[in-house]
Order: sequence, then structure tokens, then C-alpha cells
Amino acid sequence: MSIAMTNKVLIETLGADAGQNSGAALWAKRVALVVAGVFLLALSAKIAVPMWPVPITMGTFAVLTLGAAYGPRLGLATIAAYMLVGVMGFDVFAGSSAEKFGLAYMMGGTGGYLVGYVLATLALGTLARAGWDRSVGKMAGAMLIGNALIYVPGLIWLGMLFGFDKPILAWGLTPFLVGDAVKLALAAILLPAAWKLVGRARG
Repeated sequence: MSIAMTNKVLIETLGADAGQNSGAALWAKRVALVVAGVFLLALSAKIAVPMWPVPITMGTFAVLTLGAAYGPRLGLATIAAYMLVGVMGFDVFAGSSAEKFGLAYMMGGTGGYLVGYVLATLALGTLARAGWDRSVGKMAGAMLIGNALIYVPGLIWLGMLFGFDKPILAWGLTPFLVGDAVKLALAAILLPAAWKLVGRARG
């Protein structure tokens, strides 16, 4: 299946009429967006909403929506910067802490999911570039793809660490499906709604 990446992503519509999309202003805007994105990802990783059977962590929601809003290139730069901040030992991941951080934490049970974050960011950015973030149905499909790209390397990594004879799905997948469904629905509504607001503002 070929994807025609001809559409603007959401973030490219901001400042489009203020001379911010060329030269030094463009680079300043990109740097500011990367910094803001890293801050948003770190903050979201620490947010946990009570839910059965486990709390909903907002880190994956932030990764997927940021990928869609930023597009593949800026999204990749942002998620790479986020990982670099984590490697440097800052407490920016959902399970990290002052005592458990840095590369040692990233190579633990969460390592595969962090690889999935990168893959999902690229996928959501690519699909948004193809216009999937402008309809509820397609955005829901993009979120499904993004979640799969997070879980597949995450579960494989858990299996490699602890053995595939262990209850890997019960550890790393099934408890989170209810929360993921909620986040999928939220993103499927939020991104198309944002595009409608942009259209009205420009109309």
C-alpha cells in the first residue's frame, strides 16, 4: 500500500501566516517545538489516571498524538531528544525515578516499548502526512497501528529478558487494553477536532 504524503501536519499550520516557515525563524520554531515536545512527553509519562484493571498512563497517548501533530521528521527528532534526555539520567519515563533511571532503566523491561515509541512516532507522523489525522475513523486506525508498533517490540523484549515461557501477555499487554481503548477514542476525536478548529480560524 502506497501512502501519498502530500498533506501538512497540524503543527505546520501554526504560525504559517507570521513568517515562521522559512529561514532562521523556521529553525527557531523547530527547536522550540522539540523542547516543548520533550517536556510534554516527560510530563505525560508521570500522569496516571485511575482505571480498572490498572491506571491509564498518558505517555503513550502523548507519543502517538505528538507524532501525528508533528509529522515524521520533527516527531522523530523530538522522540530522539526525549530518549537522549532519558539516557542522560533524567527522570522522564513512566517507571523511572531518582533511584532507577538512565540507560540501565531503559535496558530493563521497558526497553522494547521505548523502541516502539520511536516506531510509532514515525508511523503516526507518516499517516498524518497522508491525512489520516483529519477523520475520526482513520485516526482510530492510525492509533491502532501505533499501539501495535509499541507492543510488538515491547513484548518481544520482555520475552527475551524473562523467557517466552513466562506470562508475557499478562505482564505487558492485557492489563493495558482498556486504557488504550480510552486513549484511542480520545485521540480519534481530538486530532480531527483540532483540524476543524484550524479550518474555522482560517475561514
